[in-house]
Amino acid sequence: MSSSVSATRHDGISSETKPAAAIDSGSPKTNHGANPPLTRKQPPPEKPEDIHRRSYIVASFWFIVLFFGLPIWWKTTTIYRADLPLGQMMDWADGRACNPVFPIKIAIDAPTLQKDETDNLVRITQQALDSTNDFKGHHIQLEVSSPASTRIIHDSDTALTVRLSPGDAATSSLHSQAPILEITYPPNSIPAPDAASSGFATYLATQLRLAFSEEREVMSYLLAKSSIPFEQRPLEASQGSADSLAKRMTRSLKYSRTYHLTFSLFTSGPSPSSWDIESAIDEYMKPILDLLGPIHNFTIDTQVQLYAAPGVQSQVLSKEDLSSFINAAEWPLSPSIGGAPTVNFIVFIGNQTIGTASEVGTSQSWLIPQWGSVYLLPPPSTNHVSSEILKQPILTFASHLLSLLGTPQSGSLPMRLSTLTRIRSADLLLRASSSLGSLARLSLALPSISIPSNVADGVAKSMYHLQLACSNLGGTDGLEHARIADVEAERAFFEKSMVGQLYFPDEHKIAVYLPLLGPIGVPLVIGLLNQIKAWKKARAEKAKKT
Repeated sequence: MSSSVSATRHDGISSETKPAAAIDSGSPKTNHGANPPLTRKQPPPEKPEDIHRRSYIVASFWFIVLFFGLPIWWKTTTIYRADLPLGQMMDWADGRACNPVFPIKIAIDAPTLQKDETDNLVRITQQALDSTNDFKGHHIQLEVSSPASTRIIHDSDTALTVRLSPGDAATSSLHSQAPILEITYPPNSIPAPDAASSGFATYLATQLRLAFSEEREVMSYLLAKSSIPFEQRPLEASQGSADSLAKRMTRSLKYSRTYHLTFSLFTSGPSPSSWDIESAIDEYMKPILDLLGPIHNFTIDTQVQLYAAPGVQSQVLSKEDLSSFINAAEWPLSPSIGGAPTVNFIVFIGNQTIGTASEVGTSQSWLIPQWGSVYLLPPPSTNHVSSEILKQPILTFASHLLSLLGTPQSGSLPMRLSTLTRIRSADLLLRASSSLGSLARLSLALPSISIPSNVADGVAKSMYHLQLACSNLGGTDGLEHARIADVEAERAFFEKSMVGQLYFPDEHKIAVYLPLLGPIGVPLVIGLLNQIKAWKKARAEKAKKT
């Protein structure tokens, strides 16, 4: 029989006997009854050529990423930013490039005075104007008119002509048809040649300042509301005057070189169905449009619509009903033509009047800010509206048009239009300068925003025309240059490609790139770290052997 060994468990129960050979062969020898530590079987040593091959593979991937991938990505994703003259743009925005001082040329016409007396009066009056000038936006320049300019025909470069004539007392009055200020002087009021001051010269300077007081208030309002910190600030207007100016400026239309005038006849029934609108416009409104020609261009169209139902059906309209009178859903008003703003003039023939039940008017009109005007006419006895019936509506429309254009209210019409030219020039100059400053601040605040080349071209054109406008303040040429500068500045600021990127923050870019770069970057980084670790280990083993 083969020998066997009996193994007994510690609990006294004998286990199955097995051959000793099986025991000896199945378990290693132990020391003192303890189990030996388990050792992991090491892989065979890596060949040097395999190590070099893996290093070349990792290096080739990083070489492609660094020298091909990153440059291509940078080139294809870099945002183009055209060079902008930010310093010059901020100079315009801060009022350092141009101080809007409008020269106002005033001619003194004194046919009854000697030349030396007139020259001395002009000198003393000029000193009085300069010493008491509380508004730096005006530079009133007095000069003696030549004999050829003593007629009623007015020089286009002269803002106002002062006509002096002897009288019993010092009085003044503005001419109703021409930019002429009539002033009478009492006897012995003309200053002597060696006089340094004169009561009449002070009176004359005061009347000149009063003649341009409305323009001064409007200029002060524009400068006060602008964001441009000019060094020379005008005096603040009173609260009542400021509220009135704010209402007028809100009512007026934004400046445009061309306006489209639409004259519409709306009737509540089948008649009248025709009107002499062309002849009425030519007779009553065309003279005013011709005077406005140097400042604005106008295109005109007319239309007639029968059975037009107003938005308010009551016959007596209250002030609250006027805002909803126009039925925009059913009245086909002509839209803007060629991009020019449209001014609507509506003649409505029906039974509506404005007032209360005890105060019923026959025909009334009201002005709609930045839109146009409406005139109510009672139903005529015939099917045709003659030019005589349209006289009062057209004259009212002409007055409302001047208000919508922002024309001052005092003085003769030529003087008011001359003032309007200077006011519009100042407004456009301030707006264009403010737009350039806003664009410069936007470019500095958003370094990742795109700036196309056409934006840089628009900025250059705007500053070029701003410089020309600043050199020709007060004239129609300066107004035209200021208009072009404002158009180019707004076009550059509201560039479509720039506006779209304002709503694409950097967080969106991170959300786009992470899903793409994560799966690619993690294996590359881990492979590079493992290769660096293996390289350090090999150097350490080599150092131990040496």
